[in-house]
Amino acid sequence: MTTGVASYTEESIRSLDWKEHIRLRPGMYIGKLGDGSAEDDGIYVLVKEVIDNSIDEHMMGYGKTIEVKITDKRVEVRDYGRGIPLGKVVECVSKINTGGKYDSGAFQKSVGLNGVGTKAVNALSDYFKVVSYRDGQCKIAEFSKGELLRDEQVKSCSGRNGTLVVFEPDAEVFKNYRFIPEYLEELIWNYVFLNAGLTIVFNGKKYHSANGLHDLLERKVNVEQLRYPIIHLKGEDIEVAMTHTNQYGEEYYSFVNGQYTTQGGTHQAAFREAVVKTVREFYKKDFDAADIRASIVAAIAVRVQEPVFESQTKTKLGSQNVAPEGPTMRTFVNDFVKKNLDNYLHEHAEVADALLKRILQSERERKEIAGIKKLANERARKANLHNKKLRDCRIHYNDKKGEERENTMIFITEGDSASGSITKSRNVQTQAVFSLRGKPLNCFGLTKKVVYENEEFNLLQHALDIEDGIENLRYRKIVIATDADVDGMHIRLLILTFFLQFFPDLVKHGYLFILETPLFRVRNKKKTIYCYNEEEKQAAIAELGGKPEITRFKGLGEISPEEFGKFIGENIRLEPVIIKQDTDIKKLLSFYMGKNTPDRQKFIINELRIEKDLVEEEL
Repeated sequence: MTTGVASYTEESIRSLDWKEHIRLRPGMYIGKLGDGSAEDDGIYVLVKEVIDNSIDEHMMGYGKTIEVKITDKRVEVRDYGRGIPLGKVVECVSKINTGGKYDSGAFQKSVGLNGVGTKAVNALSDYFKVVSYRDGQCKIAEFSKGELLRDEQVKSCSGRNGTLVVFEPDAEVFKNYRFIPEYLEELIWNYVFLNAGLTIVFNGKKYHSANGLHDLLERKVNVEQLRYPIIHLKGEDIEVAMTHTNQYGEEYYSFVNGQYTTQGGTHQAAFREAVVKTVREFYKKDFDAADIRASIVAAIAVRVQEPVFESQTKTKLGSQNVAPEGPTMRTFVNDFVKKNLDNYLHEHAEVADALLKRILQSERERKEIAGIKKLANERARKANLHNKKLRDCRIHYNDKKGEERENTMIFITEGDSASGSITKSRNVQTQAVFSLRGKPLNCFGLTKKVVYENEEFNLLQHALDIEDGIENLRYRKIVIATDADVDGMHIRLLILTFFLQFFPDLVKHGYLFILETPLFRVRNKKKTIYCYNEEEKQAAIAELGGKPEITRFKGLGEISPEEFGKFIGENIRLEPVIIKQDTDIKKLLSFYMGKNTPDRQKFIINELRIEKDLVEEEL
């Protein structure tokens, strides 16, 4: 009799070698894969894993320059450290749990301690090459998807001591991937901010920082937004920089052993707590913690022994202590901040006065909206009982564990037809839909009071759970999904204005995206091709030959749920909303969303060609 249950015998047990395991379960080693549209996608993790090894050499006192070259598909990293011992080159990049970082004396405060980094890069690359230069000799090895292709004998070389790694991410693993220059540049800047004296030459341009985290904040914040000069404090194994601005939200940049912990962790939590405690004691007033931290922009970097992260990609620190036998992270950070920030405020009366004014302003604003906020929260709770605006997913970004949390996203769309198509074709595990009713309010220049007075905005912030900051954000990606016509573009602009006005830190940390949907469908009896621009359309016509049927999609509602599933699944195209570091958000919004000006009139006239061109394309 057949039971339908698979047999479980000795033949069912399989042993995978190192490369098979990495390729079968890449998320265990590099987090989510992605296509490069998010700054923590896998291709950037690969770049980091290689550069981290060069950084560790620099930290040990070997090599003041690192050369990085990244083209469309290829990454090259050359450092001038000691070079991998020539007899262990192949093992170091292809044998799990092999490396020099297990010797705590040599790499006590290293980023990577698991012996996996370059092995993961090797296994997930279509091409991988390593060259080690040591004392006039070199060793070269080449791989493809972890398989050794070429293992040269040690030979004489003229190159300076150090290591060269070249790799090309495997397109079978990282589908439709692309490197976004802004993300790469940010990565390079963070390395030099955290490593005084280091120079990185990235694609021919030199990056160097003399003042560490002070330079980082100076680059992140427009000088006109500062309420007081940047406070910069340095100690043994800890560095802090902070200021307050005129923008909403809290903005933190935290690092552990040079690793950018985008999701914070114990060190960032300790810092937030320490600032509140120190400020209260300095002014001898029991200010609300939210008023003290409102509009803060800060950076903290710590170096700890044997750091424990909550994921392989090291985006959130879990260490409770700074060393196995050392003080707790909370005590370490609090003692440093209490002593040094208190001293600074006593020595700089003008800064202390400016900080107090910022806190009192936040207190007034909070009290002004307290009543409205309470009523709005009551409405939001009632609306959630039968709220058709949000079709939620089952997994969320603020869940503590699970690889799928990195793939969570919410589509913000307008109209029943568009939201209906997405809702029917979405992945209910990780994709949510929030439906707007008509065009949202232009909130430029308004205070946060409007977020609670406006039902659409209030329900949206509750759906995202960002009322008290972005730490509890429920989705990794917030995706604006509007039609590619004039009305759709306007709605997109109004949603962007909402986030930039009230939640700029959410945009700056790379959580906001635009959904790209095809403008054309080109097909014949044998094949259908979806095209996102005129160039792709012409290429599809040439490929199919003859006179294929061409459909121009004018709105998301015209795309059937069956078709929509192809555009929001594995082949989804997202354009990240990136704010350049020197952008003054207030001026930006004033230009596009403020009162009409001659400059904006001129800009509109120059850009008016878009709609005309679309009509000509259809003809």
